[in-house]
Amino acid sequence: MSMHIDPQATGNLLWFGNTVVSVKLSSQSGSDGISVIEHWMPFGEAPPLHIHQREDEVFHILGGVMRFRVGDQEITAGTGDTVMAPKGVPHAFRVESTEGAHCLTIMQGSDFETMLRQASRTAERPNLPEAMAPSSEMIERLVAICAANKIDIVGPPVS
Repeated sequence: MSMHIDPQATGNLLWFGNTVVSVKLSSQSGSDGISVIEHWMPFGEAPPLHIHQREDEVFHILGGVMRFRVGDQEITAGTGDTVMAPKGVPHAFRVESTEGAHCLTIMQGSDFETMLRQASRTAERPNLPEAMAPSSEMIERLVAICAANKIDIVGPPVS
């Protein structure tokens, strides 16, 4: 899948699974520990149901459509919408738009940012990586990295 990735982000792009992320503002940048992370995701991208123990996760949709499960709620959000996944509440999403989705996540704390940095690899080019299904070893590694950063995997992705 071809997706427009901001050329200004080149140099600090990471491949996280089948997505591209860019840390726009590190939690280390200010005294409040706020991070802003930009994501480019293909159609169908769906992380497992998970819980952040110490961080609220705010999603601001820059392009595309995403369907969220936050606790018992199902929310469909598109360009310009903002969705909150409070800490301690199970949540997940699925990219519904065929062109993919582009969003920001904003969090206070370093857990999510640290997990992303530990679980990602430097992007070889400013495009989505070749799509691949995760191996059992990749899943085990991600679950361990998440647990070390106070993020619990608690269920399957949104289907």
